[in-house]
Amino acid sequence: MSARGTQDLPPAGGYGQVRYRRYLPNRGPSGLVIMAGITAFCAFGFYRVGQGNLERRELKRENLWSRIHLIPLLTAESDRDMYRRTLAAKNREAEIMKDVKDWKAGESVYNNTKFFTPPSYVIVPEDN
Repeated sequence: MSARGTQDLPPAGGYGQVRYRRYLPNRGPSGLVIMAGITAFCAFGFYRVGQGNLERRELKRENLWSRIHLIPLLTAESDRDMYRRTLAAKNREAEIMKDVKDWKAGESVYNNTKFFTPPSYVIVPEDN
């Protein structure tokens, strides 16, 4: 007959628990904290962009109004310069045409009494 052996049984109280999980220590902030930080950072950035847009808009408005308020001054300066140039041109014409009989300096040569605004550009003669 065959010999009968003893069966292997677990120890009393059972075997210890098998560790199949990785036990890694928590390093750094959690995902929720990171997302909250990114959200706060972006919100602050958008706030600063909005404040910069308001500042830039105010500077543009100020620049526009300063130009609007300077227009009368620039117009008066341009008018004085045009009067000075017209008077100088009339004096040059009188000097050049002094030998021509019946020539009136500053009078229109087009037989027209309608007021003509001379062009506002300056033609500088070339030196020969």
